[in-house]
Amino acid sequence: MTALQTITDLDLKSLSNRRFHPSPVAWEDQVLYFLLLDRFSDGNEQGYRDNRGRPVRKGTTPRFAPADEGNAIGSAVDAAAWRDAGGRWCGGTLRGLTGKMGYLRRLGITAVWVSPLFRQVSFQSTYHGYGIQNFLEVDPHFGSRDDLREMVRVAHDNGIYVILDVILNHAGNVFAYDREPTPFTGDALYPVSGFRDGTGQPSLPFAPLDPATQPAAWPAGAVWPRELQAPESFTRKGFIRDWDRYLEYLDGDFFDLKDLHLGAGDADTFQPSPALLTLCEVYKYWIALTDLDGYRIDTVKHMGVGATRFFASTIHEFAQRLGKENFYLIGEITGGRVNAFDTLETTGLDAALGVDDVPLRLEDMVKGQADPAGYFDLFRNSLLVRKESHAWFRNRVVTMIDDHDQVCRGAKKERFCAGAPKWRTLALNALALNATTLGIPCVYYGTEQCFDGEGGDDRYLRECMFGGPFGAFRSRERHFFDETNPVYREFARILVIRKEQPALRRGRQYLREISGDGVNFGLPHEIGGELRSVVPWARIFDSEELVLAINTDPDQPRRAWVVVDGGLHRAGDRFGCLYSTDPAQLRHKTAVRQATAYLKAIELTVPAAGFIVYRPL
Repeated sequence: MTALQTITDLDLKSLSNRRFHPSPVAWEDQVLYFLLLDRFSDGNEQGYRDNRGRPVRKGTTPRFAPADEGNAIGSAVDAAAWRDAGGRWCGGTLRGLTGKMGYLRRLGITAVWVSPLFRQVSFQSTYHGYGIQNFLEVDPHFGSRDDLREMVRVAHDNGIYVILDVILNHAGNVFAYDREPTPFTGDALYPVSGFRDGTGQPSLPFAPLDPATQPAAWPAGAVWPRELQAPESFTRKGFIRDWDRYLEYLDGDFFDLKDLHLGAGDADTFQPSPALLTLCEVYKYWIALTDLDGYRIDTVKHMGVGATRFFASTIHEFAQRLGKENFYLIGEITGGRVNAFDTLETTGLDAALGVDDVPLRLEDMVKGQADPAGYFDLFRNSLLVRKESHAWFRNRVVTMIDDHDQVCRGAKKERFCAGAPKWRTLALNALALNATTLGIPCVYYGTEQCFDGEGGDDRYLRECMFGGPFGAFRSRERHFFDETNPVYREFARILVIRKEQPALRRGRQYLREISGDGVNFGLPHEIGGELRSVVPWARIFDSEELVLAINTDPDQPRRAWVVVDGGLHRAGDRFGCLYSTDPAQLRHKTAVRQATAYLKAIELTVPAAGFIVYRPL
């Protein structure tokens, strides 16, 4: 394809003159799947099912078997090589992802969130995609613009929307200061030695460049498009030390990633910079070229509300011109629920990524290490966000358990299944709870295969689904696209039920009280620092109530009386089992009983480490 060096090369008018894939009516109906492109698929797997469901025999990488666990760390030298591979490019590609849309569709995924894929600085292993050198080109490690277009087309053919992770706050390590170290200064600007060439040397002038006279600038030098090469595009104030100090977190560099100057003023008086105007044109281009359905916006806190509002308005309006009425903008917003809600209200973003409270509280509850009220209260404390109902959380927060950097964990970074083997038996409960409670559920790649992500560093959260040199469970050259995995198989069944039942996607939500004797009721809670209990909740949509429950006890089934809505049910009404991890329960029915003068209840048994769904008959 033609090389693009400046935004004047972008013919948005011609690209926009076609029919585009429409947006979903409601994003809360969707199930997202987040993947790091370098770690997902290289297309060389064998023994998986292709997009049409046919077995693939021609690949070179066999499927993982339990005996393969640890096959990459047989010696100290091997273990060191495996660890080192986790910090480098591993080989996942757009074509690999394209060939796995059937795997995602059969799981029940309806939207795939793909990590940043634009061209990275060539002298560092920024395999994660957050060190962009050229905003107008796909990184050659991943493929080409045509490969991206084909991936989106195949995703749409499989009923899957595509959300792309994008960055406006910073570029990669594209220039060098004339001294080290460079801690944040405040108002003073650090002098710059020059833009870096493809080898990382600051050999290029820190000014707009012409490749004809500066051949080292193209394609791997400086930053592109050319409009970003103006020195005023960068704040040049050094790296952030205090991540919560105002102005420092707005104008400082993310380590060696260079902060872009996006404009000045608060939300109402904001004036966009030329750099922000350039990036708006860039991200319009990618929508028009590829037919994307949404963006996940990185590091919103560090952009500022003015820049975020300007970008959100620009992109929403452009997408609507293309017929994408509900182009989704998800912001990575740190600082808790109040800050997330205020940011959404101020900027016009559609949803916040729930990476603060949600993952840890969900995990601790499922593992029996915290009272369930701590998780469910995240969705019902409406006073905190100055609303009279909790409906905001239904479609304005994206929830997940595992993720790629585990900011919420500090130095103790690991996936849900890390540590004790019993956590793997509870992984389905974690996925089911996330999918059937409020919010837009998102699955982090590999969770459906019980990846453990042990090691404490970011790299261990980013194992390769395709095996390669850095496979999960300390393996290599074994892939994990296993549709016979019990967690994958059962979660797929649960997502079918979620799709069929509006209450599980749009209903109100209530943590329910339980009783062992059918007389004395209370919310499930820890006893002796441990929660081994039935944890039930209700989703009510219109006049229908579904009752769901998990059992946090991994060793034995648990029985409990569970409160149901007294206004919707009469004594003698019956509920039937719609889903259970124990297939023998699927024909079970239970009757509503007047348990006390004020409470009606049904009696339920939840299998060990199990999940159930009951609905009125």
